[in-house]
Amino acid sequence: MPKNSYYPTYDVMDDQKEWDPHTRSIVSARLVRNQSYGFVSPVEAETLRAWCSLLMDDQRGEIIQFILCHIDQALTDNKGEGQRKAHVPPLRQLLRQGLKGVDEAGWIASSKPFFKLDEVDQRQIMLQISSDSYPPTPAWDGIPQKAFFHKVLQLSVEAYYSHPLVWSEIGFGGPAYPKGYVLEPGQLDPWEAVRKP
Repeated sequence: MPKNSYYPTYDVMDDQKEWDPHTRSIVSARLVRNQSYGFVSPVEAETLRAWCSLLMDDQRGEIIQFILCHIDQALTDNKGEGQRKAHVPPLRQLLRQGLKGVDEAGWIASSKPFFKLDEVDQRQIMLQISSDSYPPTPAWDGIPQKAFFHKVLQLSVEAYYSHPLVWSEIGFGGPAYPKGYVLEPGQLDPWEAVRKP
């Protein structure tokens, strides 16, 4: 994501006084992330950190940490997936084994873990996995590479675009409740971001 914003002076959190307490607590919690995990191991966390930074084209630690915590929470809660293709293993198995395959790819490529590779090598591995063309190894046995790629992408995008810093950059005004929206086309609510040329 480009570091330049069309809304350089806009901060969605400036309007948090308009949100109800429950909404304010949910959104504010997204700005504070610890590094304790309920499911992922330290190596898996670092592999995910490198993978998600590359995937989202964003190196900002607080945002990538939020994504890692979101993914770890989904794995810890293990609530189910709603739907899953028949050949794709359950989420926990897909991510654990897929991350093992990604880490193994780093060792095969340069005798070091994926998160220690330079970005060019990381990107090459990611492109192969995203197209299901990484050479088969024991770590990938029964794990469809493209399904792994798409699941991490889905979880990363949903976390990334729910972070208040990203909301501010894209000019999103945050939760509308209880203030609502103006319904006239082409009009802005007084609290919305104004785009800078």
